[in-house]
Amino acid sequence: MDYAKVLSEELKISELYAQNVINLLDEGNTIPFIARYRKEMHGSMDDQLIREFSEKLDYYRNLDKRREEIRELISAQEKLTDDVSAALDKAVILSELEDIYRPFRPKRKTRASVAKEKGLEPLALAILEQKEDFLPLLESEKFIDPEKGVDDVPLALAGAMDIIAEQISDDAEIRKSVRKITNSEGVVEVKAVDEQNESVYNQYYSFNESVNKIPSHRILAINRGEKEGILKVTVANNDDQALQSIYGSAVKGKNQSSDIVKIACDDAYQRLIYPSIEREVRNDLTEKAAENAIKVFATNLKQLLMQPPVKGKVALGLDPGYRTGCKVAVVDPTGKVLDTAVIYPTHSKEQIERSRQKLLELIEKHNVDIISIGNGTASKETEMFAADTIKQANRKVSYMVVSEAGASVYSASKLAAQELPELDLTLRSAVSIARRLQDPLAELVKIEPKAIGVGQYQHDMPQKKLGESLDGVVEDCVNSVGVDLNTASPALLSRVSGLTAAVCKNIVAYREENGAFTSRAELKKVPKLGPKAFEQCAGFLRVPESSNPLDNTGIHPESYAATMQLLNILGYTKEEISSGNFSNIAARLSRHSIREISETLGIGIPTILDITKELSKPGRDPRDELPAPMLRTDILDIKDLKEGMELKGTVRNVIDFGVFVDIGVHQDGLVHISQICDKYIRHPSEVLKVGDIINVKILSIDTAKNRISLTMRF
Repeated sequence: MDYAKVLSEELKISELYAQNVINLLDEGNTIPFIARYRKEMHGSMDDQLIREFSEKLDYYRNLDKRREEIRELISAQEKLTDDVSAALDKAVILSELEDIYRPFRPKRKTRASVAKEKGLEPLALAILEQKEDFLPLLESEKFIDPEKGVDDVPLALAGAMDIIAEQISDDAEIRKSVRKITNSEGVVEVKAVDEQNESVYNQYYSFNESVNKIPSHRILAINRGEKEGILKVTVANNDDQALQSIYGSAVKGKNQSSDIVKIACDDAYQRLIYPSIEREVRNDLTEKAAENAIKVFATNLKQLLMQPPVKGKVALGLDPGYRTGCKVAVVDPTGKVLDTAVIYPTHSKEQIERSRQKLLELIEKHNVDIISIGNGTASKETEMFAADTIKQANRKVSYMVVSEAGASVYSASKLAAQELPELDLTLRSAVSIARRLQDPLAELVKIEPKAIGVGQYQHDMPQKKLGESLDGVVEDCVNSVGVDLNTASPALLSRVSGLTAAVCKNIVAYREENGAFTSRAELKKVPKLGPKAFEQCAGFLRVPESSNPLDNTGIHPESYAATMQLLNILGYTKEEISSGNFSNIAARLSRHSIREISETLGIGIPTILDITKELSKPGRDPRDELPAPMLRTDILDIKDLKEGMELKGTVRNVIDFGVFVDIGVHQDGLVHISQICDKYIRHPSEVLKVGDIINVKILSIDTAKNRISLTMRF
């Protein structure tokens, strides 16, 4: 298979770019490195497109591998004809390959194999020829053999029909036709196993929707209901159309043999073909639904990780709880733990008052600026307590409720034990919650992405594929932001392009033994960090302490010489270069021909533009360009809400049928997809993302079920 040609057509990119990306991947370059530092070779494809390219390349390579395996298996049986070989070459999806292999696959005992053992194959083949002068009933008498269990003509004919049915079922073109009809005409039908049993799946107790229209979230919900034994799911097909398609391929003429073949077609369809196709169609629906859900999960995760950090603030983290109390941790602007405590804001009046005084004492003692509250058990009560308490503080303090998903996973991990050995694991959660507000990315990389919980049906996904996709998101986010070489934890370093866990440990060990790195070049002294690893990681690591200002930018060391030449062309003096202030570089560049500069320097225009962007804001954090998170100083109760009330809220989760929005009460409200905007959208992610601050109006409130319906259309 010509991978470059196939992928260029599928992904709508030039064949040259496709081949370049294949070569770059095969040379061991990472996706972040290719996306950021090899733009000229692929036309500035982003990391997501390159990742999709890489996945499809793997799929086609595995397809070719399976193609050759099947070719060898058929050849070993001495049955590889030119037609079969050509059909194998033509197949572009795995199911087509398996259909071609089906007639040659070693079979377990079947009705057809039993009939063949009874010597009925010649009769079956003769009937399949459907000659006008062939008399099946008369010819069947020749195959009666009581010793083989063929006592009469009906038994001989039945055995021959079993062989014919299996042969029809094994026909790749027939299966392809039935699959196509099922995908276009099939209907997913769902019924309740017990209609009297009330469950969350009530809406699916009598439900049907076309195979080609049913949305992903419904497939996943139905699958889960079936797995739990509450729903029964089938795919109904247009049987008449499917049978006509089979007749058209297998039935020739109108004679006695044709009538028998037609009956065998009915049997083949009902007993062999359709049950298999139904499983395939359902598997395909599930696979596509999982793929879509993984994409939504990945999109949400990226937006969560890229939330702007609240920099330079002392943060107090609250990990709410009832019986065991609320854990408190105060951290300085760098995330260093300053203090910890346990308070009881949900207990007796005396305990609540003592808790209030303790919180005020910590705020005063450490000049706390912000409070980060986990959104788990007792979150509402803790938020109300905090909102009331900060009114009595002698300084301005605001708070924000953050997702605590994965905090308990982190607190019990080896990494947490290494980072915070002196703290009880319950207090480690409070530290993590505080740091999540200060720098979501740096803190959340310590947790397995699947545990962060910003998606739907994550436990129903193929876990390996979900893990790979989410790991890719974390890698892309970390490398797009960049990492401070002298402060990054091993967990953060491990997400940097080209760095293995062993090398990360060596970097930290080197840092502890020799002090802070003073340049990127010093990385080459780290054990096991060879030239290839340096090439892949150097541009993503920042060294603010370096005497070379370029070491604190996203400019790769391979471009340092070209960067200095560029600065000279743009008229910068040695003194200006030493100062590291290039804020007017865009204006200077506009007075020159970028194409001429590109030819002079021997580097591409995308690289020149990236260099000037980095120099204009050395050490810039791309997250700073996003709207800051919304901090609150007061809280509402669901009872305070009224229909028609307009509020500001933060998007917490984007799913297939809408978005959940934090509006300052314990329960997030739902903006259904139909209430997001006036125009038609296929998915909420086209308009909104996690972290967006939006204006909403309350449509309805169900206090009994704790449901709030919101709209953005007003």
